Amino acid sequence: MSQHPDFNVMTATCPSRTSLARIANKWTAMIVIALGKERLRFGDLRATVQGISGKVLTETLRDLERDGLVARHAYAEMPPRVEYELTPLGRTLHTPLLALGAWAETNIELVMAAREAYDAQS
Repeated sequence: MSQHPDFNVMTATCPSRTSLARIANKWTAMIVIALGKERLRFGDLRATVQGISGKVLTETLRDLERDGLVARHAYAEMPPRVEYELTPLGRTLHTPLLALGAWAETNIELVMAAREAYDAQS
């Protein structure tokens, strides 16, 4: 039976830090939220996650696929069709990221007021 080390994201050398950094990326969060409802084609995903460039979307999807969070499905059709969906592991991330998105939407007025008050003191 193998022993697993104690992972701690607060430790500089802990590999879990790379996962946390990926999850904390704004584009990752939005892509995972968008894919929580259904499989999406690249163009549909880009339209849903407004403001993301094609290059950044491609890079982020590759990173998420590498981490086992997103599955890529390519179909041998003309024209070629590719769809993306969350894996079972990716689905475990959807609920917490959806909650963070809801928190941001619910509290943005308070955050904006706090920023304004802070900036007024400067």
